[in-house]
Amino acid sequence: MLRVAYERELQRLQDEILILGSLVEDALIQAVDGLRKRDLPAAHRLIAADRRLNEQRFAIENAALVLIATQQPMAGDLRVIAAVLEIATELERIGDYAKGIARINLLLGEQPLLKPLLDIPLMAEKARYMLHRSLDAFVQRDVALARAIPAEDDEVDALYNQVYRELLTYIMADPRRIDQANHLLWVAHNLERAADRATNICERVIFTVTGELTEMDGDGNGLTGAA
Repeated sequence: MLRVAYERELQRLQDEILILGSLVEDALIQAVDGLRKRDLPAAHRLIAADRRLNEQRFAIENAALVLIATQQPMAGDLRVIAAVLEIATELERIGDYAKGIARINLLLGEQPLLKPLLDIPLMAEKARYMLHRSLDAFVQRDVALARAIPAEDDEVDALYNQVYRELLTYIMADPRRIDQANHLLWVAHNLERAADRATNICERVIFTVTGELTEMDGDGNGLTGAA
């Protein structure tokens, strides 16, 4: 009976991670969509909603620590709980990136964008998709999926470089555009970092299942060592 209750609590932790992940995915897309549409009220709402993400993260951490203290889990389950703690932190950081994009939206105010956003929304969608599937890999304990996802970070990096080059041409043509160009580059940087965080989650999935510490590179390979 005690084991059943313990497994129920462990499952609840993973469910809470999925809820937090869904909130973070939405925040990332909404932040970029608000920027693209110059929707300042949406930016204010997203910044205010970040408090809920933080509260969710802390609730997950507290529940995980209580489970460790009261149940003294063995190695396999302990890795799962450690992964929950790590993933909650990664998700909260991605939420911070979304909030940062919303703040940039407010900094730009009513001024029109240099050009319609194309690559930045694509970066956001690719990062969101990587994040979504990294959480799927965690729930399903799918090592193959966790090893495959980080290769997609190269696509996000390529888009970042494209955004950088394009913004540079705008600055060269008109130096008065440098402030907005810098702000948009920070947006792209936040999205690139969000994709990196999804890769970190994949590394944690591999450790949870295999006990191997794996640092993934862009092609999905990594240096490994037994934990």
